[in-house]
Amino acid sequence: MTDPNAIQPSALDQLPDRDPEETAEWQASLDAVAKAAGPHRAAYLMRRTLERAEGTGIALPKLLETDYVNTIPTAAEPSVPGDEAMESRITAWNRWNAAAMVSRGSKHGVGGHIATFASAAWLYETGFNHFFKGKDSGEAAGSGDQLYIQGHASPGIYARAFLDGRLNEQHLDNFRQEAGGNGLPSYPHPRRLPWLWEFPTVSMGLGPLSAIYQARFNRYLTNRAIKDVSASHVWAFLGDGEMDEPESTAALALASREGLDNLTFVINCNLQRLDGPVRANFKIVQELEAQFRGAGWNVVKTLWGTAWDELFQLDTTGALVRRLREVPDAQVQTYQTRDAAYIRQDFFGKDPALVEMAKLLSDDKILECFHLSRGGHESRKVYAAYKAAVEFKGAPTVILAQTVKGFTLGEGFASKNANHQMKKLSVDEFKAMRDLLDLPIKDSDFVDGTVPYGHPGADSPEVRYLQERRAALGGPAPARRVHPVAPLPAPAEKAFASFDKGSGSQNVATTMAFVRLIKDLVRDKETGKRWVPIVPDEARTFGMESLFPSLGIYSPKGQTYEPVDRDQLMYYKEAKNGQILNEGITEAGSMADFIAASTAYSTHGEAMIPFYIFYSMFGWQRTADQMWQLGDQLGRGFLVGATAGRTTLTGEGLQHADGHSPVIAATNPAALTYDPAFAYEVATIVKDGLRRMYGEATPGEDPNVFYYLTVYNEPMPQPAKPSGLGIDEGIVKGLYRFNTAESAGLSSVANAPRIQLLGSGTAIHWVLQAQKLLAEEWGVAADVWSATSWTELRRDALDADAALLRGEERVPYVRQALHGAEGPVLAVSDYMRQVPDQIAQWVEQDYSSLGADGFGLSDTREAARRHFGVDAQSVVVAALAQLAKRGEVKATAVKEAREKYGL
Repeated sequence: MTDPNAIQPSALDQLPDRDPEETAEWQASLDAVAKAAGPHRAAYLMRRTLERAEGTGIALPKLLETDYVNTIPTAAEPSVPGDEAMESRITAWNRWNAAAMVSRGSKHGVGGHIATFASAAWLYETGFNHFFKGKDSGEAAGSGDQLYIQGHASPGIYARAFLDGRLNEQHLDNFRQEAGGNGLPSYPHPRRLPWLWEFPTVSMGLGPLSAIYQARFNRYLTNRAIKDVSASHVWAFLGDGEMDEPESTAALALASREGLDNLTFVINCNLQRLDGPVRANFKIVQELEAQFRGAGWNVVKTLWGTAWDELFQLDTTGALVRRLREVPDAQVQTYQTRDAAYIRQDFFGKDPALVEMAKLLSDDKILECFHLSRGGHESRKVYAAYKAAVEFKGAPTVILAQTVKGFTLGEGFASKNANHQMKKLSVDEFKAMRDLLDLPIKDSDFVDGTVPYGHPGADSPEVRYLQERRAALGGPAPARRVHPVAPLPAPAEKAFASFDKGSGSQNVATTMAFVRLIKDLVRDKETGKRWVPIVPDEARTFGMESLFPSLGIYSPKGQTYEPVDRDQLMYYKEAKNGQILNEGITEAGSMADFIAASTAYSTHGEAMIPFYIFYSMFGWQRTADQMWQLGDQLGRGFLVGATAGRTTLTGEGLQHADGHSPVIAATNPAALTYDPAFAYEVATIVKDGLRRMYGEATPGEDPNVFYYLTVYNEPMPQPAKPSGLGIDEGIVKGLYRFNTAESAGLSSVANAPRIQLLGSGTAIHWVLQAQKLLAEEWGVAADVWSATSWTELRRDALDADAALLRGEERVPYVRQALHGAEGPVLAVSDYMRQVPDQIAQWVEQDYSSLGADGFGLSDTREAARRHFGVDAQSVVVAALAQLAKRGEVKATAVKEAREKYGL
């Protein structure tokens, strides 16, 4: 009979019950257990019942949290192949040299991080000894596994490279001292140490995001039959504090949705971030477990070492497990630093059953458990977790490994809140560490208080073992390799030449011109399949829907439904071998796609040509950190800021009005920033970009760059390319003369005052209109120049300045181009004046500029341009003002023009 006091289903309950009496019996059984054996026993039975249901395939919501114990019990742990004692000695040497390198560098004030690797050493060493495939792996030839190393652990990776002979003592002494050459960067950085590091990871949060999309891109390459990289596994080593970054968890659902079982996150849960506990009053491991389980990941917890086995065997009532669940992380950290008496009182003294258990434990046993024994510090525990991860199919795996930050570094380091900022150990602390690690380093080796590096010898058993293990796994790791692949053949010339004749009477936006160019290039028989179109759910905005049926949108499941627009010509087509990556509303995810594709030439030996097209306002402003990551990782490809400019998309208002992306892009040395005005300029820039990045680069020209092109959604007449020598060179270098007043048929006054008008992007059209007004209404001759790249002009000028300081004679290109041009120079852009002002100091003529400074606003294009003072009439007034200063037009002309145009 149903207990009248039990909570009854709501009248609004929509779950039908075909047998209420049976339901009542189950509920009554639960009530009886809770009453007789306590609520903990009832909860235990419910948990086991739910686990049973899940295991037999009954559809139930999964448990988001499990008890605070290891996922893999000791009895189920596989034995570790190889020599565990040897691996322990190798790890000891690496611990020592990592700490020595940072401590020695501290004398020069360069610092470094010691505590992170100290906590994570076995997480890395176990992988290097048994799991991480190298570039020469038979299974994953040319690719190996992709390792995203936690940035603050880099000293440990350098220490291992020192042990296996890839680095020497001079390298270690040059840690964080790169200016003189032969140095080591602070963190993983492919541009600074390109033979070792593949992925820059210290900008926290970008590593996990990139790792997910790298694993996804590996599947993309395989499914598109570019290269079978199904044997490659992606490993991302992360900190529990790092998981607070929104990018760290932004794509968890994508990874589970696409079943990326080629991906493993290893989160070092030392319970500390940079300034203190990650979750002082809570439990970060439980929080992360719930988050990852909820997102559909396989979760493996590796929390406790073997010393805890005895305690768990004594826990016949579950009191120990309950206590472990309720103790907050900051208190666990405190136990690490306190004596056995404190732990007996504070941890065991909270429950009578635990008090009795503690009576059976010696002080040494308690200290061993609470000070030393963590799952992340034992190769057997870590090996079991890694093996479970690589063998799990259907979903990605996250390993939550509990460690102690500063482990083996002594009482002054371990679990101290300040240990992230602590950069050195004293000589006495090093000697204590030596004794703990049992290393053969003599007191006499400490010369003048300097800690020595340790090495067992190039032919020692340790080094031979290390190298044999790496050889069996396919060579050294981490390692970056640029494969000797032949340059990609240039696409057919007709794809580019078709833009040279212009659009005639048809108005065409440069966004549409770019998309049309891409449509031609992806049809190329040689290189077409290597294009990777990337768009964040705005393909129709940019006119790319025509690519859907021809290229297909990538989906590992293909298309399991009939699209609603199947009867239309440009229907929505998904395919397992689809070429387009349509990411949904995530610029961060799209950039992560781009990074993976743009570095495939190195990661997998396959040159891919990504182009990522996006609202220009939501590129550099939102994801500039990833664009730095792209440059750091030596990525190649085309970023396309569409619907660009502050006045071109004004109906969308302030948040869509981009007046500054070229300014931000100019700060990135790897970004070649262009603001083309015409379709033929777009084609010329893309053609040259393909040559430089994927073809035969000019000697001294760095191919490891990426292009940022701004294109516009304003349909305008597209003129034919001007004839004459040097046009293509000018387009690529950043400036060429589009016309003169005479060639435009506008010069009717002999010896008329003359001005040079420079315009970029869509501003060229206002400048051309102003050229006509100046001639017809004010008797002024204006020559018009297209400034395709203010940034490249500036960089060339900076290089020229540097050459002069070296005693070389060199004139900046912008000065060469404008040399002899009559009159002042007026530069106009749809961006803030800071963009064209980049070249001001190298222009020998009088220089002024117009731009769209300030916040954007919603209105018509014409009204917005008048508001910012960049429309044709405003250009005329500014030009007359410049000429009036020189006495070449009457001073009253400026006022007359202002009144005439209503400014």
